Amino acid sequence: MAGTQFATAYAQDNAASLDEFFGAFRLLYKHPSGLVAGLPFALTLLMILLAHELGHYFACRHHHIRSSYPFFIPFPSLIGTFGAFILIRSPIRTARALFDVGASGPLVGFVFAVPALAYGVLHARIVPGLGDPHQAEIIFGAPLLLRFFSGLLHPGASPATLLLHPIGRAAWVGLFATSLNLLPAAQLDGGHILRSISPRLHRFSSFFLPVFLIALAFLKYWEGWYIWGAMLLGLRFLRIAPIYDPSALDASRRFAALLALLVFLLCFMPAPIFISPASR
Repeated sequence: MAGTQFATAYAQDNAASLDEFFGAFRLLYKHPSGLVAGLPFALTLLMILLAHELGHYFACRHHHIRSSYPFFIPFPSLIGTFGAFILIRSPIRTARALFDVGASGPLVGFVFAVPALAYGVLHARIVPGLGDPHQAEIIFGAPLLLRFFSGLLHPGASPATLLLHPIGRAAWVGLFATSLNLLPAAQLDGGHILRSISPRLHRFSSFFLPVFLIALAFLKYWEGWYIWGAMLLGLRFLRIAPIYDPSALDASRRFAALLALLVFLLCFMPAPIFISPASR
């Protein structure tokens, strides 16, 4: 249903809207076959999320850590999901295993998201006013990777005017989820990576990053940062299992840590979604 709203908006050269979103829900009982239009978005997004979680899963298998298969979390929101997760059912005993489990998901998911985003930008339509808050009901942010592909494939066009193909919008959601997972705090993937490098720096970041996110929300970048900031502050009070072997990361893992930082910078958006106050 989320994919259908993006497909309809793309076909009509319109920005996504809450009316199209609720209209897709009505198709469920009025004209179910109309939801087929949402498959390109849905399948692409599920592929990216599955790749991310299987990265974690096989890293767990490699280090003999018990874990579940991936679970998906559908949710009736603009993007149709709260993501996916695996349950880790045994301790992660070494810093190197912690790094591998934390970094594998975002890096693998990013590899799958990049070609999907390139396809979405290549087939994007230029719609003036798409990024104008006085004209568009919903405005999606543009991460650095999207800006790069925009400049490469549509020279001279502003990324804010690009109406992505639904496959590209699914990649955008995948990048957004990757950036959230790579926040270097608590028990997020980025938190695992940072803790495997420096537990002291992890404790410092787990306090100040939520404060920074709440400040972003206060400055009107995105109100959702209030939720993420509060959640990360709350996670500080949960017990974290100790690392029994804190051996330093080898050169290849340190390089992978730099790659994870680069992926975070390419995906992060201070203002990912703007919804016009008139539409609320």
